[in-house]
Amino acid sequence: MNPVPSYGGNVCCTGNAVQGGSWDQTKMEQRDDILVYTSEPFKEGTELSRPIDVTLYVSSDARDTDFTVKLIVVDENGKAWNLDETIQRMRYRDGYDKPMVWMEPSKIYKVAFQPMNTSNYFAPGQRLRIEISSSNFPRFDRNMNTGGKNYDETKGVIAHNAVHHSKQYPAEVTISVVRK
Repeated sequence: MNPVPSYGGNVCCTGNAVQGGSWDQTKMEQRDDILVYTSEPFKEGTELSRPIDVTLYVSSDARDTDFTVKLIVVDENGKAWNLDETIQRMRYRDGYDKPMVWMEPSKIYKVAFQPMNTSNYFAPGQRLRIEISSSNFPRFDRNMNTGGKNYDETKGVIAHNAVHHSKQYPAEVTISVVRK
């Protein structure tokens, strides 16, 4: 298992494992296990504020796995700076106050993530980027993808995950633009 390492972000309580803040993510985006979606350049300066909601349609061959989403600003030089991030452990997709639910192979699940929160001004020429993966460790606890307790497991399984986006499965990112 080779989880996507945390690189900056809103970190707490990881000791020296992760240095917080906004860091260029372009090197991380070269990994095969990170999906990268980038907007066209902003034609004019644009401020995005308020919660950012993400809904995805996903599947996996694992009983349980994680899906992570990272919000990025890409500057005019192509550097990708992290703004915020969120995660959903699939066993808790119905809520943390509900019984755990397991994934079935080949079944597609709609998952709404906890909102990301930011307020960022995008200068003309900058882009909005979304990264999707299955890990962000140690910022978020590892998931061994077995459906076990994770914290006491020494062997995990590699989850083969998919993100679906089509007319039938409309992945969605909802943002709020501040108008002057």
